[in-house]
Amino acid sequence: MAVDERSLDAHRPALMGHCYRMLGSAFDADDAVQETMVRAWKSLDRFEGRSSVRTWLYRIATNVCLDLIGERSRRARPVEDGPAGTVHDDLIARPRAHWLEPIPDAQVIAADDDPFEQTAMRQSVRLAFVSALQHLPPRQRAALLLADVLGWSAAEIADGLDTSVPAVNSALQRARATLAARRVPPAAASLTEAQQALLDRYVEAFDRYDVDRLVSLMREDATLSMPPFTLWLQGPAAIGGWLTGRGSVCRGSRLVPVEACGSPAFAQYHPGADGAPHKAWAIIVLELDGERIASWNSFLDVEHLFPRFGLPLELPPG
Repeated sequence: MAVDERSLDAHRPALMGHCYRMLGSAFDADDAVQETMVRAWKSLDRFEGRSSVRTWLYRIATNVCLDLIGERSRRARPVEDGPAGTVHDDLIARPRAHWLEPIPDAQVIAADDDPFEQTAMRQSVRLAFVSALQHLPPRQRAALLLADVLGWSAAEIADGLDTSVPAVNSALQRARATLAARRVPPAAASLTEAQQALLDRYVEAFDRYDVDRLVSLMREDATLSMPPFTLWLQGPAAIGGWLTGRGSVCRGSRLVPVEACGSPAFAQYHPGADGAPHKAWAIIVLELDGERIASWNSFLDVEHLFPRFGLPLELPPG
């Protein structure tokens, strides 16, 4: 089959997912995918068909990401950036380029992928997994993703990274040990009925701004973070103190379900005054552990994130 621009574009969602896992940023992944397409188009006459087009594109994308990683700092989450704070701590912001960012599921999962592949891709863009990846040296990160997410053999990875099979095997061993030490929780293929009921209770409690009910849904070591602020809180008591204190400005917010990072997520709109429109406030990504909330991540960079999710910055009152 002839390879043309349209057939290359069909691989964009898969490449976006790969580049997001490598870089921890949807916006950096945009840059990487665009550069991948430029390089692929320029070298199309040298594509010999010894591998599939997708494999060839993944190889280009991986090397593009390795180039970009050398120019940019590691993406992080507040929970990895310092100790847990208190409700009285100052709110200190760091540049958006410092933080791990959420990504819409629709941008990394092709609608025509089979259900098994869609599930695997959702699991591979979870915040906890992508965050853990950022702690790996770049070539270990690449080798692990090519092996454990894409299913490449050590020989294929060695060819793609221009290295040896023993070097790949060594990199994989070290990468897997690092991820095991970080204890990334396994992900279920889909939400259970009990977890869906948990989310229903979360939305109901948020709508009523019933803080006692909200914190009752959390694990004892649950965390709340609010990038770009460095402050993060741990435990129902601290989180409840925030929600009833400085966080009480969120009373009356509206939640709109979205799909992000293969996890339950919502767009939060802050109430306007005296009948004014509700304004974009945060993209909330929840991480669940069984029938409890393990982590509540509120990403406050609304000017960039809401358009990415195809969301307006205001909702009419009502």
